[in-house]
Amino acid sequence: MPIQILMPALSPTMTEGTLAKWLKAEGDAVESGDVICEIETDKATMEVEAVDEGVLGKILVAEGTEAVPVNQAIAVLLEEGESAGDISAVSAPAPAAPPVAPSVASVETPAPAAAPVAAPAMASTPAASGGRVFSSPLARRLAEQNGLDISQISGTGPRGRVVKRDIETAIAAGTGKAAPAAAPASSAAQAAPVSVDDPIFTLLPEFDATPHSNMRKAIASRLTDSARDIPHFNLSMDVELDALLELRKKLNSQDGADYKISVNDFVVKTAALALKRVPGVNAAYTADAILQFKRADISIAVAIEGGLITPVIKDAGSKGLATISAEAKELAGKARDGKLQPEEYQGGTFTISNLGMFGVKSFNSIINPPQGGILSVGAGELRPVVKDGALGMATVMSLTLAVDHRCIDGAVAAAFMREFKAILENPFQLML
Repeated sequence: MPIQILMPALSPTMTEGTLAKWLKAEGDAVESGDVICEIETDKATMEVEAVDEGVLGKILVAEGTEAVPVNQAIAVLLEEGESAGDISAVSAPAPAAPPVAPSVASVETPAPAAAPVAAPAMASTPAASGGRVFSSPLARRLAEQNGLDISQISGTGPRGRVVKRDIETAIAAGTGKAAPAAAPASSAAQAAPVSVDDPIFTLLPEFDATPHSNMRKAIASRLTDSARDIPHFNLSMDVELDALLELRKKLNSQDGADYKISVNDFVVKTAALALKRVPGVNAAYTADAILQFKRADISIAVAIEGGLITPVIKDAGSKGLATISAEAKELAGKARDGKLQPEEYQGGTFTISNLGMFGVKSFNSIINPPQGGILSVGAGELRPVVKDGALGMATVMSLTLAVDHRCIDGAVAAAFMREFKAILENPFQLML
């Protein structure tokens, strides 16, 4: 009996995904452990390995297909002794309903412009010899960013797969440039209509419409639910950073130091320690109980192409600044490359969102459910302050804490902010 290959659930919350690319063609032999396709979720593009072995008899869902439900059949695998005639026993997925005609405006927009991780047009480029191109998601992204035709690049990975080092070699050698006329034709073939139904848009200037990516849809849904359903309240406080900046300078200038600790690394460690002192903020609300977590897993908001993701520093309170710094850099890099695994961005208990690098003085964040709190971090800047009755200058940073009032009361949130300020202004406590 032919084996159905189903759309996998790549994370506990995944209900659908985009079939970004097939890495096996119909008729190819498949062994257990072979990477057969790539699935784009709302957070990353992930490779799917075969569980069984046989021959890929039929592909039921074409690459580039969006919103494929979890557990829907996407292909059929033939076992030894079976032929294409046996596939009739496996039904193909029902075709999607035709799109509703737009009532006001319809804009032809290239689908690749909305892809936050892997561009399907580049991913499916055939090799010059007519064969398929096997490559990693990161390699395709780097090739696209540098205007390279990945089909012209020789792969050195397993089974001739094009990997990151092959792209870097091509960039250094100046080879593998894409033909200038190929991109427009590919884009035209990938064009898809975008419906804009609100009549107000007929009164506005001409515009370009970018279809929603899976990530943008998830962000819109989760943050709408959070802003609507969670009773937020905010507390703000200013913190003087001069002592912290002096300690940071000393730590980073140590002979043989193989780290560069950032202000945000201090903020992560401080948050973990403050949550230990005021555990009532390290909490979540459920219909039946308030959950108070026994350790601080700190989520860090990272901006990536097309959206936002929150990789997690697990048990940050037990880690030193150098370890936190190294983990934060590694996770941020993987986030921007679309290589985070679900366990690396799920399960945080408290979030930090830092826009200080953009010069933002202060802002209010929306809580990242099911967490009970999120800390917004502004820029450190020289401001006039009064010390011992005299006017002076200090480097000051504004912090704003947003909490879920269903599980965190005002006095508890205020106590957390007091501890946070005390630690950050006396950062030697972080060394203990």
